[in-house]
Amino acid sequence: MKSARKYSRKREAILKTLRSTKSHPSAEWIYAKLKPLFPDLSLGTVYRNLSLFRNEGLVTSVATVKGQERFDAQVHPHPHFICDLCGKVMDIDALPDSIPALGVDDFAGGDVEYCEILFHGKCKDCKQ
Repeated sequence: MKSARKYSRKREAILKTLRSTKSHPSAEWIYAKLKPLFPDLSLGTVYRNLSLFRNEGLVTSVATVKGQERFDAQVHPHPHFICDLCGKVMDIDALPDSIPALGVDDFAGGDVEYCEILFHGKCKDCKQ
């Protein structure tokens, strides 16, 4: 059972900002977007709230790219492509949502509940 927490405009804005983009932003990106609206916002506040959202299942951490953790508001398991040159993170929607475990259950001796797939390479912009 979740404990009731006090309403926070900053917390709501952080989640809304993350949900409004498909760019898989870093905490620093979210902070830069919201700082003009909330002059007293700290980067620590953004990190604390992202951690809270992750613990509550509202967001997921995709990967650390170029030293920055990147977040996604789409929490269902789905693959991502990461450009190793520019750091862009993209959803791969063409693959099915559930990729077969291919015998991993038997190998691990347990039950696979989900998998995370990250593809790395050069995006089309960096390839040109």
